[in-house]
Amino acid sequence: MLRQAYPVVETPSGAVRGLRDRTGERYRALPYAAAPTGAGRFAPPAPHPGWSGVRDGTRPSPTAPQPARDFGRLDMTPYFGPGWVPGGEYLTVDVHTPAPSGRRPVMVFVHGGGFVTGSNRAALYDGSAFARDGVVLVTVNYRLGIPGFLDLAGAPPNRGLLDLLAALGWVRDTIAAFGGDPENVTVFGQSAGATLVGALLATPRAKGLFRRAIVQSGNGTGAFTPEQAQRVTAAAAAALGVEPTAEAFAPIPDEHFLAVLPALAGLDLRTGTAPDPLAGLSPFSLVLSVQPADALADGPAADIDLLIGTNTQEGHLYLAPRGDLESTTQADVLAVATRAHADPQTVLAALRAARPDATPGELRSAVLGQILFETGTTRMARAHARISEGRTHRYSFGYRSTALDGRLGAAHTVELPFVFDLADEPWLHGDADLLGPAPAPAGLAAQVHGAWVAFARTGNPGWAACAPQRPTVEILGEEETG
Repeated sequence: MLRQAYPVVETPSGAVRGLRDRTGERYRALPYAAAPTGAGRFAPPAPHPGWSGVRDGTRPSPTAPQPARDFGRLDMTPYFGPGWVPGGEYLTVDVHTPAPSGRRPVMVFVHGGGFVTGSNRAALYDGSAFARDGVVLVTVNYRLGIPGFLDLAGAPPNRGLLDLLAALGWVRDTIAAFGGDPENVTVFGQSAGATLVGALLATPRAKGLFRRAIVQSGNGTGAFTPEQAQRVTAAAAAALGVEPTAEAFAPIPDEHFLAVLPALAGLDLRTGTAPDPLAGLSPFSLVLSVQPADALADGPAADIDLLIGTNTQEGHLYLAPRGDLESTTQADVLAVATRAHADPQTVLAALRAARPDATPGELRSAVLGQILFETGTTRMARAHARISEGRTHRYSFGYRSTALDGRLGAAHTVELPFVFDLADEPWLHGDADLLGPAPAPAGLAAQVHGAWVAFARTGNPGWAACAPQRPTVEILGEEETG
């Protein structure tokens, strides 16, 4: 008997029609919260009222309001997706399941994009390989930019993080209808999404919502202090010509929020007690009095298995596409280090000693990678290993993309095609595409994707856990030498 091409699943909110393909069933645009419109953009996520009849789950949802992103010569469309697709109901998830029966491991992915861009519609987040391998994949949209992360009087902070909590609540209550096991949920994210996952580890309300976490190139020390956040708020309010309150922001259309984003670029967020944890690359982040890496005991972290790591040349993404690896001067290197370090000269001296042959561009990339990802990752891994013995696994991803005449290297985002087992896709291979013209190394996607799936099943990706004084790091895709 032929299986139904458009299967229907009954959920607590109503029935939804999906689409069957060779890897399983896909259900799209499932709302986990009410549409955040008007004043609701600055309120906690509200329960969705549900629906009658059968909801169409075969088409993608709108996306959060967001600006276009330009990475020079590098085509990052597979990462950012289509950009802003207007529509109020964008607090949604997509579900890709092998079948809506059984109790399979669940993985919930949180996209990156600097807290201002991205969506689950990006081509890189296709869940076919996870469904093929018996995992139910959930990909999440959340509020971005001013609605998601601007700290405003009269509004709860970190509304994008509150959205993720609501989405995980939806998973707990609903995923069994799609064949997922609500007691075996792994939440994983990359870049800003990974920073949000790290914050969940330190959030009391997250207890009981997931069992495992994967932090890919996140920053456990990337939150703004309230003082830093208020500088961004003041600049946004001034650019809009209103008071810095949720009430004053509520009637302003999303288009105006996007129009003032350039006025927030490059703000000096250094204070007497804190450097800029994002080195000026984004005016938005979490707003916390204590960094997540220092507050793990407050959340579920002690009971969570953690897989955490970075790429070896993270900073190349921000330099290579515009030729800045070649044009960077020593003054540029010092300027970046000064944003994020109280004693930049000492930091640079240590880097130069460790990399005596590095060009200024390579040093600048190393500084960016250290500030944005490596320092916070190391601090979070050590903190987690102290409170959760034998449950912390680290990795370092070293495969060098051949994009941009070989200059992109093991940059930020390059691991994603391997995690999602998409590394052989033609749209990733060209000089201006993420992996470059060379074919992906044989077996690397199977190794990386397989480790992520194994971790979601068992809490063990296939290598030894690290201890506070024994920082075991698995090398994935190390470039060939010789």
